Amino acid sequence: MRTWQVERRKRTRHLIELGGLVIKSGIVGLTGDDRAMILGALLWMADRLKSDQGERARALWAAKGTHALEKD
Repeated sequence: MRTWQVERRKRTRHLIELGGLVIKSGIVGLTGDDRAMILGALLWMADRLKSDQGERARALWAAKGTHALEKD
């Protein structure tokens, strides 16, 4: 298999895994699959991570995510 094919498959798997996390979080159902709203929420998260509260948000969200993943 060619290098570009391997890289493309890795990227595709990564995107599928990230999409799975969006679904697992319940965001899709809560927003009625409104992609603009989901993107807005993700942009808000990115802004928060870039702010002076970024480390606090990162720690809080990581703990919450770890807990959710351990439940499953």
